[in-house]
Amino acid sequence: MALDGRCFDPRDHKEGALSILKNDIYTLTHAEQERRKVLTEEKEHLADVLSDISHQLKTPISSILLMTELMTDAPEAEKQKFLFNMKKEVRHMEWLVTALLKTAKLDSSTAHFKQEEIAVSGLLGEALKSVEIILDIRNQSVRLKGDLSLTCDKKWTAEALINLLKNASECSAENSEIVVDCGRNPLYDWIAVTDTGEGLKKEQIAKLFRRFESSQKENGYGIGLPLALSIMRGQNGDIEVSPGGKGNGATFFMKFYK
Repeated sequence: MALDGRCFDPRDHKEGALSILKNDIYTLTHAEQERRKVLTEEKEHLADVLSDISHQLKTPISSILLMTELMTDAPEAEKQKFLFNMKKEVRHMEWLVTALLKTAKLDSSTAHFKQEEIAVSGLLGEALKSVEIILDIRNQSVRLKGDLSLTCDKKWTAEALINLLKNASECSAENSEIVVDCGRNPLYDWIAVTDTGEGLKKEQIAKLFRRFESSQKENGYGIGLPLALSIMRGQNGDIEVSPGGKGNGATFFMKFYK
C-alpha cells in the first residue's frame, strides 16, 4: 500500500522496540514515496523538453521539405535561392542540436568545470572565432574596453560569452559596435556585454532565461541565453541584466563570485 504511493503512517510515538520499528518503516516508506515523486517530476520534465525540441525542429524541417518539393519545377535562379535557404535552415538545426546537447550535459550535472586563470581578452578571442561570420554579415565590431585575469573554465565560459555576443548582435543595428567591458569588486569579477539596441522592458527580462521563450529573432531559438546562465551557475556564478533604454542598449553582466 505505502510503496504504491498511498499515505501510510504506522507511528504511534510510544517507546519500545515495536515503536522504533514502526518509525523505521515510516522513514523507509516516506523515502520511497519521495523517490517516486522525484522520478515522476523528472519524467514530466523530460516529456516537456522533448515536446519543446520537437516543436523547434518541426518548423525548419517542414520548411526544408517544402523547398525540396518546390525546387523540382523551379527555374535555375529560384533553385539557387531555395538551396541557400535550405543550407541556412540546416545550420540553424545543427546549432540547436549542439546547444541542446550541451544543455542536457549541464542539466545532468555531468559537465566538469576546470578552473584556470585566463585573461578576458583571451576569452573574447576564443568567443569571436564562433561569431565573426555573424558580425561580418552585419558589419558589426566588438570593442574590449579593459582587461583583467579571472579564474574560470575557459571552454565553457567562452561558450557562455559566445551566446551573449550572438544576442548582442541580434539586438544591435548593422554597422554598430558591441562593447565588452570587465572589472572586479570585493564580491565578484565581471564581464559585461552591451548592445546598441533599444533596451529591454521588465516583462522581457523575465522571459530571457526561459528556454524556447526569449527569442523573437529570425535566427533565434530561445536557448542561447538559458545555456549561458546554466554555464555561469555551474561555476558558482550568475548573469545579471541591466535593461538600458532611452537610447542605451541592454547590458549583460557575467558574474564570477569569489
